[in-house]
Amino acid sequence: MDQHYMQKALDLAKLGWGKTRPNPLVGAVIVKNGEVIAEGYHHYYGGDHAEVDALKKVNFSVEEATMYVNLEPCSHYGKTPPCVEAIIKSNIKKVVVALEDPNPKVAGNGIRILKNHGIEVVTGVLQEEARKLNEIFIKYILTQQPFCILKTAMTLDGKIATYQGDSKWITSEDAREYVHHIRNRVAGIMVGISTVLKDNPRLNTRIANKEVNHPARIIIDSKLRVPVDAKVIETATQQTTIIATTEKAPKEKINQLQRLGIEVMIAAEEEGKVNPKDIALKLGQRGIDSILLEGGGTLNYSALQSGIVDKIMYFIAPKIIGGRNAITSVEGEGKDLIKDAFTVEDISIHKFYRDILIEGYVRKG
Repeated sequence: MDQHYMQKALDLAKLGWGKTRPNPLVGAVIVKNGEVIAEGYHHYYGGDHAEVDALKKVNFSVEEATMYVNLEPCSHYGKTPPCVEAIIKSNIKKVVVALEDPNPKVAGNGIRILKNHGIEVVTGVLQEEARKLNEIFIKYILTQQPFCILKTAMTLDGKIATYQGDSKWITSEDAREYVHHIRNRVAGIMVGISTVLKDNPRLNTRIANKEVNHPARIIIDSKLRVPVDAKVIETATQQTTIIATTEKAPKEKINQLQRLGIEVMIAAEEEGKVNPKDIALKLGQRGIDSILLEGGGTLNYSALQSGIVDKIMYFIAPKIIGGRNAITSVEGEGKDLIKDAFTVEDISIHKFYRDILIEGYVRKG
């Protein structure tokens, strides 16, 4: 039954998507005599942690009860007091933990404190599921660099647009709606200037009947070609907009954009273009813990080559465009040999009405 109750905790944790950053997603379930007596989750940054949220919902003694939580209870003071204190005071008998907290401020200390107070602790239940749920938090807390997801939509023959540049729409409406749920979870959306010039997107989040998170818009624009009447510029007061450029960018244009509310970020240069690794480091320092990369083939290759991509999401539609000049999802110079290809592992597949989504993790090293 441990796995059953831990899955409930994981499902509760997901309710905090897009609201707890930079804290992790955590859910908690309290079980007594084989029955769930309380559930809780971390609703938003600065609010009660999942364990405390669950404990506040119980109107009677939880002595002899078991708490299931997908991440080790915290043992340090932050926005809220340590969760281990609340658990100890409650007289809970047992705590089942999916994943030890990678945060150096915790890192097993919460578990040790609970054990030292006579509370039985079981770890590792649905550990991999818990790790994937908080993959953004884990990378950021350990490296201070954003977790980068490369998302693209293509046809069966690997095209993201026709030879004339038409790309609306490759995938069906339900797949496109799902992308907005992904946008709702991340801190930033990154595109290249070519996407802005061709599509003039808003790069916001649109989910019917739901309060949403609008990620920071990050435009890679080494020569500052972005038009001041582009939608991302016109709406800069409504949504954080960052333009990454180089020291060679025109100072007058930089000043103009800054007056319009744009944050201009100067990155290191690589062959006349913004260095993806350097901009990722700067975005991490800026507090951006996750990026959804929705670029074209050139930016996608540059990001993969630099090593900043952690995960891929490939939406594949049952269509065939053809054409040797039609645009592909990853362009650039490409690899000379198959053995040097970017390798994706830990694959999962999700089916929509017409399309499929292939997710996986880019092998590092």
